[in-house]
Amino acid sequence: MPAGESFYITTPIYYPSDVPHIGHGYTSVAVDTLARWHRQSGDDTWMLTGTDEHGQKMLRAAAANNVTPQEWVDKLVSESWFPLLETLDVANDDFIRTTQERHERNVQVFFQRLYDAGYIYAGEYEALYCVGCEEFKPESEIVDGTGPFEGLKVCAIHSKPLELLQEKNYFFKLSEFQDRLLELYKNEPDFVRPHSARNEVVSFVSQGLKDLSISRSTFDWGIPLPWDESHVIYVWVDALLNYATAVGYGSDEEQFARRWPAYHVVGKDILRFHAVIWPALLMAAGVEVPKGVFAHGWLLVGGEKMSKSKLTGIAPTEITDVFGSDAYRFYFLSAIAFGQDGSFSWEDLSARYQAELANGFGNLASRTIAMVERYFDGVVPAAGEYSEQDLHVQKVVADAAAEADAAIERFRIDEAIEAIWTIVDELNGYITENEPWSLAKDDAQRERLGTVLYTCAEGLRALAVLLSPVMPQATAKLWDALGAEGALGALTAQPIREAGRWSQLPVDTRVQTLAPLFPRVESQA
Repeated sequence: MPAGESFYITTPIYYPSDVPHIGHGYTSVAVDTLARWHRQSGDDTWMLTGTDEHGQKMLRAAAANNVTPQEWVDKLVSESWFPLLETLDVANDDFIRTTQERHERNVQVFFQRLYDAGYIYAGEYEALYCVGCEEFKPESEIVDGTGPFEGLKVCAIHSKPLELLQEKNYFFKLSEFQDRLLELYKNEPDFVRPHSARNEVVSFVSQGLKDLSISRSTFDWGIPLPWDESHVIYVWVDALLNYATAVGYGSDEEQFARRWPAYHVVGKDILRFHAVIWPALLMAAGVEVPKGVFAHGWLLVGGEKMSKSKLTGIAPTEITDVFGSDAYRFYFLSAIAFGQDGSFSWEDLSARYQAELANGFGNLASRTIAMVERYFDGVVPAAGEYSEQDLHVQKVVADAAAEADAAIERFRIDEAIEAIWTIVDELNGYITENEPWSLAKDDAQRERLGTVLYTCAEGLRALAVLLSPVMPQATAKLWDALGAEGALGALTAQPIREAGRWSQLPVDTRVQTLAPLFPRVESQA
């Protein structure tokens, strides 16, 4: 995208009924990395995350704990969800909670507009409902129960019995938007990504859409409909509106015009809400649809989707306490093709940490700084005449920076890291071939030694800039050790799309001793 454009990106709005697991952390660091990259490119960037706090499940959990629903969600958010952002170094610009007045009031503004425009009507509703999903289940997600639930219909996701609900509800005329949605997917082929997700959405909408129940009247933990306060807005529909209310919909037209529309990154299990229901609601209200919806895959542990109810949930701190937040971010963003399912194992994390971070990037940084200290008294030397080999390194750096930026545009963080890592591999090979320790023994090779070490130091400068959105802590330490802060300014202020341009690190910059970026970790079983 052209530099300076608005880039508004959101995580899904998390349901805080339980503590966050590494799946939630995966989504958050992916969105944070995309936001950091665009922020460092000079784009007008805004990252939103938050919590979805209404609904029957939350009401029941609060009752079971003898507290009010508001007390319950306040406790969950302050004890589990705010700390997650700190643990993983997520630099979000805003955190919205659906119990905040800025959200509740403007959700009512939105639905009054839909009602006034004739898109909402009253009707009878009977359907099987899963409290765990907070969703009326489609036929495809209803299965026959087994064991203690034999003879009952159960949720395919939670394996728990469904409740038959019969209510007078208000409905949104979703069925009227089938053709407009199909036209959107056709005219904007990147509206839903990856391609497999787009195909699923097109297929679903092509089969015809049913009108959507958008209210509940059997409990009151939710946002009342403005024209009928005996009904609260269905939790999922209320939640979707957060992306608009957080940037001023209904209250701050200037802010809304500046930020909207957004990119949404979601898990594939909530794709239909975001790629079908959400754009249809926006069309009905006369609001621009999102720029795009990217559905990432599931994290699998032992072949199963992450789930607290099945005890496959792993808390992010179990990883960060051992390996640190940078390793967490690097591992999940590089080891899994963004958009596909990926398996997590301690063995794979440990092996990648050792090979790629400690031995690959970390060792390269330590060796280069140590050689500048040893052979040039800690001052970055001038380069002499560049050989073909040196120019090849410069080309690798320039190509990697361009390819990484293009990959980020495609939302393929894994491909961006892969491109950047070609610099790590190239420089490690370059040091092996040029043997600076041998050059240092021969005064006649002094200029060549300077060229080799300048090439390594300047390559590290590019790596620090390009990897800072992925690993903010390690790259900040490297930036300090290179002496780049004094010479070039703050790391996060470096224009990332210029990172591949050669000769940015000034000659005579003074380096500082670098402690290992990725210290040895006791092996995890």
